[in-house]
Amino acid sequence: MCKSANTTRIMQSIAFSLVPVPPFRLDLTASALRRRSINAIDSWDGEVYSRVLAIDSVAVFLQITQSGMLRSPRLHIKAAADERLPFNGKPRIIEALHKLLGLRFNMTAFYRFAKTDPQLRALTQRFLGLKPPQFPSVFEGIVNGIACQQLSLHVGLTLLNRLAEKAGLPFEPATGPRFAFPRAEDSNALTLRAIRLLGFSTNKGFALKRLSEEIRHGNFHPERLTRLTNEEAVEHLIKLRGIGRWTAEYVLLRGLGRTDVFPGDDVGARNNLRRWLKLEGALNYDGVNQVLAKWHPYSGMLYFHLLLDHLAVVP
Repeated sequence: MCKSANTTRIMQSIAFSLVPVPPFRLDLTASALRRRSINAIDSWDGEVYSRVLAIDSVAVFLQITQSGMLRSPRLHIKAAADERLPFNGKPRIIEALHKLLGLRFNMTAFYRFAKTDPQLRALTQRFLGLKPPQFPSVFEGIVNGIACQQLSLHVGLTLLNRLAEKAGLPFEPATGPRFAFPRAEDSNALTLRAIRLLGFSTNKGFALKRLSEEIRHGNFHPERLTRLTNEEAVEHLIKLRGIGRWTAEYVLLRGLGRTDVFPGDDVGARNNLRRWLKLEGALNYDGVNQVLAKWHPYSGMLYFHLLLDHLAVVP
């Protein structure tokens, strides 16, 4: 017998806990992930980190809080969907949160290293419990990089918010509509004109279209970059339209979790480094690498700590 067209959709919610590798602070890590309060994809209200995940074709709204102190943290996760979760929904949520919030990342070696440098030790003590955040997919990292190229972070996040609202799977909690970050197939469904109307330049629109088409046709597999060295991954990335050195290094850090990478062409990150070191004059790419040599292989960890240092002044 056929089902009625008016069959009520099945709502599903689950709740569970995760224990991050200590020390951990949700507030610091969520802030480094969010970057600016304008970010409508990754939300932090002072107590709850929230985001919509696309799991297959289901929008799943996540709310995460922390109990326990720095050294004994526990995260409490509530996940709600307006239809049944896929059979592997919970493990996929857990895997996404491990990336987003760096829950498995062990900071022991970095903290031990920081103790050998008074300036770095002072910085890490201020933000003890920060974990390196990572986008849940390499595709999301690449699109973030494309959107924020040669623009202020505020403008880049505005473009990403609009893209999510236009193409991402929607979920409507009591606080108002939220949208998942678009998947490659979602972005591919947009015309170049539709992307341009969101505020993207023609070049960025072409880059997004080409990226999603290459993925759709099986010519580019973002997650395969995880198997490559930094140099090999950069080589593959810069073959894509609209991807240069800055975007490639940004993807290494935020999309692949390579915490030995500091995107040397990132003007904001350069300025954060220069202010922290009290250097006169601007830094170029080579200058950044020379300055960072003493902190290798923890350049990316310094990037995130300096981001929070900056956000403490400009939230």
